[in-house]
Amino acid sequence: MRTTYRFLMYILTLVFISGWAGCKPKPNGFDIRTGDILFRGAADANLSQAIDQVTQTGKATHFSHMGIAEVTPDGIYVLNSEPKHGVFRQPLDSFLHPDGEKSEVVAYRLKAPFRKFIPEAMKRAEQLLGQPYNYTYILPDTGYYCSEFVYTIFAPDSVFKLNPMTFKNPQTGQFDSTWVAHYQKLDIAVPEGKPGCNPNGMAASDKLERLGEVKINNVKATN
Repeated sequence: MRTTYRFLMYILTLVFISGWAGCKPKPNGFDIRTGDILFRGAADANLSQAIDQVTQTGKATHFSHMGIAEVTPDGIYVLNSEPKHGVFRQPLDSFLHPDGEKSEVVAYRLKAPFRKFIPEAMKRAEQLLGQPYNYTYILPDTGYYCSEFVYTIFAPDSVFKLNPMTFKNPQTGQFDSTWVAHYQKLDIAVPEGKPGCNPNGMAASDKLERLGEVKINNVKATN
């Protein structure tokens, strides 16, 4: 009887340990997958803060940049468009640390009905690599700004939508001084009301689900 009891306790212990190990949460609670959309918080740069200032949709979103993840055998990369590089591919670590500084990056994933569009969208993204940055933020001027790039690769599937752009400070109702200076330099009028997109607005899409903050030391990749 004593031997039988010990054997049963041993089996139950193994079952418990196996079950706990199988349910142990991942460090981030999620894996990065190709097609996940990464939103980066506003940086100290004037233009970055100006983007967040006029596009913020709520206290939970303070994003001024975004890109799309690509998981490869060599690691995780982010395809995105920046003023310095235009449309390019960069390692996740570099995306998390622009100019060597850490920035909050939050991952979102398309909801299940829309994930079927990811493979073709990634093909379009590859084809746009090397395109310049669109400094006017006017569609369809040459080049792509960050959210325009992501919008464009999903445009044939109508995943995201355009909205009238605003460059006015929501507190004052006046054009933000950074934007006034930006368009004076370009010698064009501020394109208030023209169709466009921005990271905060796209993060609020009902077609996305929020995964959580991305940290280089505890993120896993899944194809």
